[in-house]
Amino acid sequence: MTFKATLEAYDLLDDARVDGERVRKALLAAGLEQVKVTRVDGPQGFTDFVQVVIPGTQGRQAGGPSPTLGVVGRLGGIGARPERIGLVSDGDGAVAALALALKLARMQQKGDVLPGDVMISTHICPHAPTQPHEPVPFMGSPVDMAAMNRYEVTPEMEAVLSIDTTKGNRIINQRGFAITPTVKEGYILRVSEDLLDIMQMVSGRLPAVLAITTQDITPYGNGVFHLNSLVQPATATAAPVVGVAITAQVAVPGCGTGASHVVDIEETVRFALEAAKAFGAGKCRFYDEGEYQRLLDLYGSLAHLQTLGRHGGASVRHESPNNADRERGQAADCQSHRQPPRGAAGTA
Repeated sequence: MTFKATLEAYDLLDDARVDGERVRKALLAAGLEQVKVTRVDGPQGFTDFVQVVIPGTQGRQAGGPSPTLGVVGRLGGIGARPERIGLVSDGDGAVAALALALKLARMQQKGDVLPGDVMISTHICPHAPTQPHEPVPFMGSPVDMAAMNRYEVTPEMEAVLSIDTTKGNRIINQRGFAITPTVKEGYILRVSEDLLDIMQMVSGRLPAVLAITTQDITPYGNGVFHLNSLVQPATATAAPVVGVAITAQVAVPGCGTGASHVVDIEETVRFALEAAKAFGAGKCRFYDEGEYQRLLDLYGSLAHLQTLGRHGGASVRHESPNNADRERGQAADCQSHRQPPRGAAGTA
């Protein structure tokens, strides 16, 4: 059960004074050894990126054959102080990511070590900026999407689960969590059957799939509407990416407080844990390699969809983070959890 870890992660982040260093100390106290915190400043404040590595028995760090799973806790900020007091709905992705790290640490202490390495990343910002808006203020982040991808998505990740609150829309209308089709280098591929199996086993319900569009898998800043940032990691890696959306039956603003359902977050954490077990053991495929190659042979590469396009130019894929970077802040729509780019349609 991951309920205790989820409650502890929630309590840790529901604090106006929490920062990356406090999170690092909590993870070290839980028995984890590889915890890195990087503070990145923007014109509207700063955020602390946290990256945790949990080595496996046969993982890449040990020179073994088991693949590495990346788990990204996506969000704009965990708090919108002083406009809103307390942990906001948008922070559920960070809660889930840290809860998974705590659970894996305790499993290792009890002798249950996964075969593959697991890399977990998120960021901590209890004072994310907002913009005036009715009926609720916009939710924002001190840094832009390029910075998030730069510090949260690494070349070592051979597949990525991206967890994000996805409640400000009418596309998915049920509480709990849903997964997206696999996204890889511009292609929206079929939904992973292995992940569907894990999802229904964990939830005890029929699996739920969130519909995504071509717009959603292109980088922010290109002037088109995005449902939210759930699958934005796919713009920064060649690895397959699956979004794990924490959902609601009605539209809930990302800057809303008292809107996080711990039961739903915990269920999401269990899903990520079981996926990590299976992926490291070679029993969970995110996509069919043969079918993907067939698509490439027939239609060619769609990797240009990972770029800002003809007018934007370069790819948004990146190398190692540069700590000297000063990242531009980007406002985010509280309803859709990120502000649609200029000229985009209204919130989902």
